[in-house]
Amino acid sequence: MKSPTFSIRAVAATAAFIFSVATAAAVTTDVIFSFEEDEGEYADTDLETDSAGNIYGTTVLGGDHGSGTVFQLSPTPDGWVHTVLYSFTGGADGGEPYKGVTLDRQGNLYGTAVTGGSGSCEGGCGVLYKLTNSGGTWTQSIIHAFTGGDDGSGPGARVTVDQGGNIYGMTPTGGAYGLGTIYKIHQAGGASDLRVIHAFTGGADGGSGSAGRMILRKGRLYGAATTGGSYGSGVIFELSPRGIGEWAFRTIYSFQGQPDGSFPYGALLFDRSGKIYGTTYYGGDNGIGAVYELSPRRSGEWDERVIYSFQAGSDGNSPISNLVSDAAGNLYGTTSEGGLGSGTIFKLSPLGGGQWTETVVHPFQGPPDGAFAYNGMVVDRFGNFYGATVHGGKNDDGSVYKFTP
Repeated sequence: MKSPTFSIRAVAATAAFIFSVATAAAVTTDVIFSFEEDEGEYADTDLETDSAGNIYGTTVLGGDHGSGTVFQLSPTPDGWVHTVLYSFTGGADGGEPYKGVTLDRQGNLYGTAVTGGSGSCEGGCGVLYKLTNSGGTWTQSIIHAFTGGDDGSGPGARVTVDQGGNIYGMTPTGGAYGLGTIYKIHQAGGASDLRVIHAFTGGADGGSGSAGRMILRKGRLYGAATTGGSYGSGVIFELSPRGIGEWAFRTIYSFQGQPDGSFPYGALLFDRSGKIYGTTYYGGDNGIGAVYELSPRRSGEWDERVIYSFQAGSDGNSPISNLVSDAAGNLYGTTSEGGLGSGTIFKLSPLGGGQWTETVVHPFQGPPDGAFAYNGMVVDRFGNFYGATVHGGKNDDGSVYKFTP
């Protein structure tokens, strides 16, 4: 994903924010695995970890049939062991699996593939799949093959699985208005049933969904739509269950475009106080991306502010990632471009009084380092940070890295 060139204007400091850019040296970023074509390539994937420290993800391309893979990285005393759990054929089983997999309580993996399956779309309308582990052997099954009709098409977002095994996800296209859907799949007795709980109209509710996994919090779903809204710059939404099988959709914020955010692509982060943080690909003071904060009011409304605008220098630009936090309340994310030219890992540190300072903690350098992080990081239960890049690594086919703050 490439962004157009924007003119850069001076950034005025305000009483609310302090913007600073520096490069920190007291951190490490190590590539722990470099992809090769037969093992998968183009790792546009969020990562998932289990209680044993294994890492799971997907590659969009490569594998036995060139249509992508689901992989596992397992820690050993001698390093990380890479295993392809499944290679997609691009046929009925799907192809081009973006954004990774989600682990359920039984150890099953769920994900989506944007092509393959069936339906009226050229190359197939995509699938939602499940990988089941039995004694170390993984078996793939199709939970739903999208038709391109009211159920949507081209699912490229990571899914959410609740404690009851229900699956929630988004499609960027298809649906009643052709602008994507939000769906829920109920599984019972070996059968599955898909219900569209919202069809995007492209109006105040937004359009096209986003690639970020929706957050299930206190029985409600929260997520982003990259387009539409009152100003055409995307929205943050909330879905609340209402009655049997019914959901109420509410836009809690419409982005206004530069100098506000625009095009929210990644997943949301809730902090302990209930505030939401995220990134936008466009917008901010310079039109090349921003980090925003949404604060809830007692009335149920939300207040939004941009807490950092990227400056097109060494700080990077065009973030499409989620954010993660550490115990001190610092926020970490990635930019898809900028820095030394291959994107960055950045840190936002709270200074008190609503002020934040930004630091580049790692500029990606390209092979053998990673390059172009189209996803954020995951923090495992041991406090380790991991992420993936679509290029870079020894073979420039993508990498998985470990980041130590």
